[in-house]
Order: sequence, then C-alpha cells, then structure tokens
Amino acid sequence: MVWGQNGQVKKKTYRSLYFNSSTTLVPPIPVNNSQWFRLLNSIRFCCLSYLTFNSQRFRFLNPPCNYPKSFCSRSFLQIVDNLSMKELVTFQVGSYANFIGSHFWNFQDELLGLLEDPQSHLIFKNQNLDMDVLYRTGETQQGIPTYTPRLISVDFQGSLGSMSSRGTLYNHNPSPSSGVATWTGNVSTQASEPHKKNLFLQRLYDEGQEINESEILDTDVVKSLEDGVQYWTDFSKVHYHPQSLFELNGLWMDPKEFNNYGIGRNTVSEGLQGDEINERLRFFMEECDHVQGIQFMVDDSGGFSGVAASLLENIADEYTNVPVLLFSVRSPNYYNTLTSRKLSITSNLHDAVSFSALSSLCKLIVPVGLPSLNESRVSQYLNVEDVKLYQSSAVYASAIHSINLPFRMKKMGPTGESSNESGAMDLYECIQMLAGQGRQNTVAILDAAMPPPSMTGKRFQQPLLGNLHPLTPETAHDVDDSQAIETMIVHGALGAGEKEVSVSEVREAVETEYENTSSTRPRFSHLSVSRCPLPIPLPFPSIFNNLVGRRGDLLSNSPTVSESPSRRGPLDVHSIPMAARLRSSTAVLPFLENRLGYIRKFGIERGSIGANVLTSWGFGREEIEDIGENLSKMVLALNPQQEYSSDDSD
Repeated sequence: MVWGQNGQVKKKTYRSLYFNSSTTLVPPIPVNNSQWFRLLNSIRFCCLSYLTFNSQRFRFLNPPCNYPKSFCSRSFLQIVDNLSMKELVTFQVGSYANFIGSHFWNFQDELLGLLEDPQSHLIFKNQNLDMDVLYRTGETQQGIPTYTPRLISVDFQGSLGSMSSRGTLYNHNPSPSSGVATWTGNVSTQASEPHKKNLFLQRLYDEGQEINESEILDTDVVKSLEDGVQYWTDFSKVHYHPQSLFELNGLWMDPKEFNNYGIGRNTVSEGLQGDEINERLRFFMEECDHVQGIQFMVDDSGGFSGVAASLLENIADEYTNVPVLLFSVRSPNYYNTLTSRKLSITSNLHDAVSFSALSSLCKLIVPVGLPSLNESRVSQYLNVEDVKLYQSSAVYASAIHSINLPFRMKKMGPTGESSNESGAMDLYECIQMLAGQGRQNTVAILDAAMPPPSMTGKRFQQPLLGNLHPLTPETAHDVDDSQAIETMIVHGALGAGEKEVSVSEVREAVETEYENTSSTRPRFSHLSVSRCPLPIPLPFPSIFNNLVGRRGDLLSNSPTVSESPSRRGPLDVHSIPMAARLRSSTAVLPFLENRLGYIRKFGIERGSIGANVLTSWGFGREEIEDIGENLSKMVLALNPQQEYSSDDSD
C-alpha cells in the first residue's frame, strides 16, 4: 500500500514479474541468479577434476568478498556449495488444493511487489527471502524475460474459469486444424463459452494494457470477490508458465461423481495424462541446480487422492532422493456431503485407503482441514464463512506460507543469522527433524495463530503457545508428550503499540514461555524467526474480525471497536504477524486410530459391508490387509503399548 493525500491509504495491486515489450520496466527483483549458480557449479565440477592434479591451479582467481587469495581449494568448494540455490517444485492437485495454492502464490507475488515498491515498509524491503527457491526465470518466444512459479497444477477440465491453460504470458492459440488428421468419419465438437473476467481480473488486464479509461475501485473489487468467486483463478494475480496448468481431459467439474480413491487412480493410470503430467515435472526438475524437495498439496477428499498417489509413485521411482512434504487438504464443505449411512461408510473407507496410500509415498504428511473453521479455536480473531472455499482456503494458505518461509530464508554470514531472520533450514532438514529420528513418525500436525498475540508488553499479553491451535482434524487437545518434536515459525511479530519486535526478542519470549509453561516441553523444538509479516493482498477475503488492526495488532474491545464492521479485509488490514508450527506428537493418534478402525470395521472384518466397495475400486483381499497393516504400524509408532493387527479381525 501507499499513503495518498490527506493520509488516506491507497491499495496497490501488484502483478509482478515479467517484461512488457512496450516498456523498459524490469522485474520487481533482480534477474534470477540461476545462471550465476550454474557457472559456479561448472567451476565446482572443474575444481574436482583439476584438483586431482594441482591443488594450486585456482589461486589466480580473485576470490569473492575479502577471502585471501591463497584460500585453499576446499574452502572454495564450500563457498560454491553455500551459494548454490536450493529450489522447490510445487504440486497442487485437486480443486481445494488449487484454492489454497492461489492464495499462496498471491502472497509471494505481493512480497515481490513490495520488495521493489519505493513506498513500502522497510520490513518488506529487507525480507531476505530467496524467491528463486519457488520461482524460475524464462522467456517468451518473443524473447521477453519471465519469472513464474515452479508449479504444476492439476484440476478438472473447465476449472480455470476465464484463464487459459497456457497462462497469460505465453499467448498461443493453436489452430483447430493444426493436429494430425487420422479420422475420416463424422466429428462432433463440444465447446464451452469463454468465461467473462470478473472486476478483479478485468482490472489486472486493464493495468497490464495500460488502460485508464474506466478505473475500477478497490471497494468494488473486494465486494465482487466476496460475492462471486467460483474458480480459484478468479482471485489469482499471478502469471503462470504454460507447463504449469493441467486440466484432466474428460473430467468436467462434477465432484459428486469423482468422489473416491479408485476412480481417481484409474483416471491417470489408464491413459496418457499421467505421462504428460510426469513430463511437465521433468521439465521443471531438470532445470533445477540443487532441488531441495517437492511441496505437494492434494485435495484428498475424493478422486484427486488417487491421481496424487499415481504421481507420487512416479516421483518415488524417478527422483528417489528428492523428499516430498505432502499437505493433504480438504474443505469444510466436504463434511456436509455425508448425508446417508452409505455415503458415510464409503467416505470412511476412502479416508483409510487414501491416507494409507499417500503417507507411504512421501517423507512427511500433514493432514489439513477442519470440519468448521469458523467454530474452531484458530478463528479467535477471524470470521470465516465455511461454505465459501475462497475464505477458508485463505487461512490454510497463510499457515502453509509461514511453514514454507524457513526453506527460502537467505543465510547471511558464517552463522547463517541476521537481524531480520534466524533459523533457516531446507525441506530435507525439516523432514529429517520431524520424521527421521525418535519414533519415525511421518505424520505431522499443523498449528497456527492468525494473528498471534503481542510478543512484548503487558497490556494485551497472552501466551503464544496457548494461541497455537490445530488446523489438522481429529487431534487430541492438551496432550503431554515428552517425545514430541516440533518446528515453529514466528514472523512479523509485534509488541505493544504496533512496535516491531526484534528476532532476539522473539526467541527470548518463546524460550521464556517454554520455561514457564505447565505442560511438558517437547523433546526437541526448532524456532525460525523472520521480521517480515504476512502481506494482505487486494484479492484476500474479508475474514478478520474487528479486533484486528491495520498491521495485525490486536485491538482492545472498546465501544469504538465494537461499532466497527464485523469483517475486516484487505482495505482495513494491510499485513499481519503469523505463527505456525509442525509437530510430531501423540496428539495425532485419534486421526490415525479412526482410519485404522474404518478399514478394519468396513473392509477387513468377515462380512464387512464395505468389501464390495473396495473391490470396485480395484483392491484385492491382500491389498486391503496391507492397508490395515500400514495404518497399524503408524499407530504403533506413537503408541507401542497398543496392540493392533489385521489378524485380530479374523
């Protein structure tokens, strides 16, 4: 945002990251350093060869910074390794995953715009985030440089609304007759009318074309989005690469029919669509220098879990050493569709089968999606309409964005610490911390505070740990687990009077709270801190209540506040602090035990009423028992005293 005349705030709509051929604008951040990294990697490779013969060959090089010219070859290689970028590839599979992803990428685009805005707050200018971790550089056929998410999105055919599957940068309309003619019979063509752009997308288009004849007001944009979002593209302000958006052919939007694991698995495995998606993944993976992992979001409430399982199998085969962090997400609407006993049993079986399959194909799985966000403890300062995917997905996207921050924090100096952030780590380190030690538990709980309380001062002081509430369903509360492991991120923290809190103050406050808490302290806890808050872009929904201030500060409940609107949005709240946490804890046992119970009761026990359902999904008796055994092992990892076995049902 910028300050206008008379102190009024005017909201900017950032849409970053490409060159306009008619102007001399540059991208809002310097051009990606990937070419420099590739050069360094080439030098590194040469070093490994030449050093076999003469370790002094590189002394003639002018070393970076102030290193002495006689620095040893080993130090040089270490410098190259430290400078090498570690990229992430992102998957979004399914409708709700793409709603969450749309908000996620809006946050990134907003950060990039604020980084170069001369009127933005210094905190955004000093964010010290390496956006090349998530983005790639490229160019159009006209030679125009581009900067787009390293993303593969999979959804129903017809789910892109007014957006082309080739995105907006690489305009290419193939001729209807451009294909190879192999059919000489009659042909019928089915076509849908193009969707009209809403006010928000029309404004983006007008700004891109530098059309100023009819200015669309911020208030009109916000109102149109609150009332009229149908597709996840309706509120997306990001430019996508042509390889990013994939529509499953033959699957027009009807979630009621695409509602189970089996149908989704067959959709990809029986045709060439799975191969095409895998080729798109190869496109993004092969251009990475040092990929740190894959961030995978899947709407696991229906057939897309089967689609995801097929794609994850390919990843496990082709990229064995690449870790996958999987967020299995579902919307509140899903819980309202189970209107009969038959539907409930089918849903329970799907939950067991889907979770067992997905968890076995990733290094760490994080279930996300409460039956009601509005009634949950995490919505203490929120006012969310559960029926609107546009609103509920914004909450989950905010938490996932926060969890993602340490993976792209720039390591400054020999200690990797700076005055703006601390606790940087990559995806592998995060997964190894949570799932690679102790109980080898591969299921994590996602907690969030949105926004967290003041970190300093006594006026509104509340415990941070007590305000972190689960976004993972079916978890136990107030569990004392001495073997728990967690990684937490606090960013944009505020003190009393909107004062920005330093990194050291946040670390000290969290440590003090752990020392004074009455509950059991986790066995290990990693804390990441960033001074950069969560920016609230224009297409963010109005979900904050009237206790949330302009910068996410918590207001006192005075008569003035009580009379203000019950919903506050991007025109009222410009940024907020956030706290999020991933934890490995026995609190997830109810979630696991429920799924084990489903497969045993409805699938494994003699005469179980769900056996025919599983058979129709393509599962034999042995496969069903394997699912039960896999879930049993996951329960036993957290509760060794509990005896579960598929044999118990015989």
